[in-house]
Amino acid sequence: TSIEMDASGKKLSLKIMTLSNNRQKINDCLGNPVEIGIAVTWRIVDTAKAVFNVDNYKEFLSLQCDSALRNIVRLYPYDVAPNVDTTDGIADDGSLRGSSELVASRIRGEIQQRVAEAGIEIIEARITYLAYATEIAAVMLQRQQASAIIDARKMIVEGAVGRDGGNGVGASFRKRHGGAG
Repeated sequence: TSIEMDASGKKLSLKIMTLSNNRQKINDCLGNPVEIGIAVTWRIVDTAKAVFNVDNYKEFLSLQCDSALRNIVRLYPYDVAPNVDTTDGIADDGSLRGSSELVASRIRGEIQQRVAEAGIEIIEARITYLAYATEIAAVMLQRQQASAIIDARKMIVEGAVGRDGGNGVGASFRKRHGGAG
């Protein structure tokens, strides 16, 4: 697990290493630009492949990480969106923000497929930064706030008209005012 010399005189470290690529601006599946950064933990497991199959295994890894990140991010909305499928052909609640463990796992898997030929094992991929791109961040925050207000109002109305099974606000209103609420 130390440094090994290859036939060309290059030194290869067999230690576990971390690559933190620059943040990228990528459109999510709804076309919204998001900024995302990842950190990838990796190590060389086959020195012959690392030396003979690629010119520069660190640069190769970096490029493959960027490419895999783009491919996976394009499958997800930033936040949960109705009628969006992120996995199996059926609409689900997958999102970059809410499903970060699943997204990171898919990114790790795609990177691993791409770098196996270079003798590299991907141990882990983590999302280190996620935000709407600055040009739309303010508008998307307003949208999230408006959606939260609408959801809160729906809960208040449902409670007041008795859709709470007779246990909440609607039930107490009916008891106090003697009738339907």
